[in-house]
Amino acid sequence: MEVKLSVAIITYNEESNIERCLKSIENIADDIVVVDSFSTDRTKDICLAYGTRFMENPFQGWIQQKSFALSQTKYEHVMWLDADEALTDELKESVLAVKKNWAADAYVVNRLTNYAGKWIHHSGWYPDKKVRLFDKTKAGWGGQNPHDRVVPVPEAKIKRLSGDVLHYFSYNVKEHLDQINRYTDVFQNESVQKGKKISIFALLVKPPFRFFKTYFIKLGFLDGFEGFFIAVLSSYSVFIKYAKPYMYYRRNRSK
Repeated sequence: MEVKLSVAIITYNEESNIERCLKSIENIADDIVVVDSFSTDRTKDICLAYGTRFMENPFQGWIQQKSFALSQTKYEHVMWLDADEALTDELKESVLAVKKNWAADAYVVNRLTNYAGKWIHHSGWYPDKKVRLFDKTKAGWGGQNPHDRVVPVPEAKIKRLSGDVLHYFSYNVKEHLDQINRYTDVFQNESVQKGKKISIFALLVKPPFRFFKTYFIKLGFLDGFEGFFIAVLSSYSVFIKYAKPYMYYRRNRSK
């Protein structure tokens, strides 16, 4: 028996991405839920033109927003996509086959990222394995903001699908740096709320190790200049990630 499939997406000012995403699921989705954080561009108009169930909800965190979107899906079987993602033809065929013969609690797919116009096949970015198709009674959103992930129940049966989710990541350096700044702000807030202290050892050792791991161990040098650039910014992001809460605790040590 063929299952019905809901696709869930969250958005905020995604007019440059959302149409590509929606086109890629036209023939596989039986229900499309878009939860928007009050976009000020054409995101809403584009989504409504594709017949989505469009709703607005205040953004309180990635896990919270995605959990809300999941709660709004019509069917038990769900595919999750980010607005800057799309399915390859091979993955579409895999999803259609699974709809006809659903045989697991969750399915893992590879994500291939396009960075500033180049597909990145190394640097620790591929294969970027993600659970994106699942039975929502057997999985939900977890992790720590901003690094949310679908978490299946312990006994879940997990299979892998052929094909890739295409991820159109950053169009310029400013966007990448802005994202690092946003994500590290969230990490600082989460760390402070949980009372998680940062050691000077982590601050000194983890950033250079991240560069070494990304560029050499994960073969980033095979991605050309983009691989070198990714390794540098990856190291920088780790430094900022730990430096922000470390400096916060230094400033507030007397309190």
